[in-house]
Amino acid sequence: MLILLDRDGVLNQDYPDDYVKSPAELIMLPHVGKAVARLNARGWPVAICTNQACIGKGIIDEAMLGRIHDTLFDHLARDNARIDALFFAPDPPWAQTDRRKPGPGMLREAMTRFRKTPAETVFIGDSVTDLQAGASAGVRRILVRSGKGARTQANGIPPNLLPVTVAEDLGDAVDRLLADSTPPTTA
Repeated sequence: MLILLDRDGVLNQDYPDDYVKSPAELIMLPHVGKAVARLNARGWPVAICTNQACIGKGIIDEAMLGRIHDTLFDHLARDNARIDALFFAPDPPWAQTDRRKPGPGMLREAMTRFRKTPAETVFIGDSVTDLQAGASAGVRRILVRSGKGARTQANGIPPNLLPVTVAEDLGDAVDRLLADSTPPTTA
C-alpha cells in the first residue's frame, strides 16, 4: 500500500488565507508523528503531495520551502516517523499544470516512483481539490476533518468524487487503514 498525504491541514496547521512561509510558522497537528510512524511500521511507503503556490507567487523560494520541510521531517522524526518522498507543485492557480491539485500529476508520479497501482494507493487530504486529484488518479480517498476538512464535508462532497471515507484526523485515518488491512486470524 502507498499512502499519499496532503500537507497543510493533514500534517500541520493550515492557514486558510496565508501560507507557511518559514519554519517558525510550521505548527504540527497533534499526534501526526505517531500516525505516520504506524504507517512506517506497517512497511507502507508514505509520501507528501502538496500544492505550494507560494513559490509560484514569489512569496517564498524553493530553498525556504526546503527548510520548512526539513523542520517538518525533524518534528516527525521525534516520533520515529519518516516521509519516504515529497512531491510539490509550485504552480500558482492562474498557471497550473497537471501536477497541481486538483490535477492528478503528483499522485501519478508517486505511484510510478513506488511502483504501485491506483488500487494499492490511498490519498489522505482535507479539501475538495485533494478529493478531485485522488478521483482523477483512481485512488482511494480519505477526507480528514482537520484543516479544511470539516468545512469540505459540511459543503457536501460532490457525488462524482464518492466514495470517500471521512476520518476525524490523520490518526483516525491510519486506524481505519490498519483495521482494513489486518489479515484475518485463524484458529
